Amino acid sequence: MATPRLDGEERRKAIVDAAVPLFARKGFAGTTTREIAEAAGISEALVFKHFPTKKLLYREILHMGCEGDPALEQLASLQPSTKTLICMVRFMIRRFVLGGEDERAELDLRLRLVLHSCLEDGDYARELFETVGERVVPLFSASIAAAGVAGDLVPESVAAGRADAANRFWFAQHVAAMMAFAALPGRSCVPYRGNLEDIVEEGVNFVLRAIGMTDAAIAGQTAPALRSAAD
Repeated sequence: MATPRLDGEERRKAIVDAAVPLFARKGFAGTTTREIAEAAGISEALVFKHFPTKKLLYREILHMGCEGDPALEQLASLQPSTKTLICMVRFMIRRFVLGGEDERAELDLRLRLVLHSCLEDGDYARELFETVGERVVPLFSASIAAAGVAGDLVPESVAAGRADAANRFWFAQHVAAMMAFAALPGRSCVPYRGNLEDIVEEGVNFVLRAIGMTDAAIAGQTAPALRSAAD
C-alpha cells in the first residue's frame, strides 16, 4: 500500500509521533533512524530530509509538547505574587504525580524520555529544561520576590531568594519529577504512607517550606489558580 502524501508539517509530525514511543522505550542511543522510518512508514532518507540530526528531532518533540500547552498559557497570564508561587508549586506536583486520564500516558512518555536522556548524553533533557526555564522561571523568581515584599517568606530566606530563586524552582521541579519517576512502573517504588492525595499535599507543603514560605502564607492561600485534568 502506498504511503499517503503529506505536506511538510504533517510529515514532520508523523515522524515525531513515530519516534517518541521508540525513544521512550529504547532510549535515544538505542533507537535507529531506520526504526523511526519503519514506524513512520517512510524511507530513512525522508527522515533525514526533515531531521538531519537527532538534536533537531529533540527540538521538534519539545516544540510539539510545549506549544499550546494550556498550563503554560495560564502561567503566562498570572501576575507575580505569593498566590502565584503557591499555585505554581501545587500545580507542578499535582500534574506530575496525579496527571489525568487525558494526559497521563503522554506525561509518562516524556518522563521516560528525560530519564533515558540523563542516562545518555543529556541533550534532550537540557533542551527541555532550557525551554521550560525560559517560560516559567522568570515568573517563579518574580513571585519569590513578591512574596518577600509581602512578608510571606521567613526572614532568612528573603535575602537568599534574590540570588537563588531559579535554583529553588529547579529543586521544586526535582521533587515533583522524582515522585513521578518512582511511579512509572505503575505503582510507586517508594514506600510512601497514606493515600495519594495526601502524599501530594505533603509534597506541596514540603516544597513551599523549603523555598522559604511561612506556614501562615501556605495556610492562607490554598485555592489553585492553575488546573489540569487531575483537578
